Amino acid sequence: VGCDRSKNLVDICGEKNFQAFVCDALSVPIRSGSCDACISIAVIHHFSTAERRLATISELARLLRPGGTALIYVWAMEQEYKNQKSKYLKEKNDSKDNEEEIDTGTTQRLLGDQMPGSSRQDSAHSDQLLKDSEDEGCDAKPVADSTLPVHTNRTAFHSQDLLVPWHLKGPTKKKGESGDPVLFPAGSKESQELSPVFHRYYHVFCEGELEATCRSLDCVRVQKSYYDQGNWCVVLEKL
Repeated sequence: VGCDRSKNLVDICGEKNFQAFVCDALSVPIRSGSCDACISIAVIHHFSTAERRLATISELARLLRPGGTALIYVWAMEQEYKNQKSKYLKEKNDSKDNEEEIDTGTTQRLLGDQMPGSSRQDSAHSDQLLKDSEDEGCDAKPVADSTLPVHTNRTAFHSQDLLVPWHLKGPTKKKGESGDPVLFPAGSKESQELSPVFHRYYHVFCEGELEATCRSLDCVRVQKSYYDQGNWCVVLEKL
């Protein structure tokens, strides 16, 4: 059973005969303790506060039966790890349009292992977890004001909290015209009108941050924590 905030994506699942429904990750309308396994891929890094990120993991844990497992993937601050560049960085030279981005950094190799769950803590404790992870060597610069930096796609991250541009592919010719497609230079006014740019909020996780957040929950145990192609990943077990 799947769920997503986007009705259009849920409708696509229905067309493919998959069971899916619209909901909020902070409040999933499923009975507590009824799931053998839960998967959260490329979701939690879109929540803008430590408290909400922790609450989302807690909600995953609520759904799990004792002994059930959950798998969590979030985008990593470290897109180059142990002298190896992630696929996200490597694809810069191969991409025809470096600005086009559809969460590839967080969804490429979705499920290689098993899966996890959690519980709820107060925001002060969440903030301390982030501080601890920063003290352990994350050199990300905190956002000092209300203006978030806009990330340049296929490049290293310079801030943990940022906006990632996503170019919606528009038609290649003006409405009502026939014949060969009309192409416009990238970045031109005409191109921007045909292909609007949207900005998605991300909180990219430093090494140890996701695991530390999960370990703060008293109803789960971290089975495994690892790095996978530009993502930090945790497998949890419900106690």
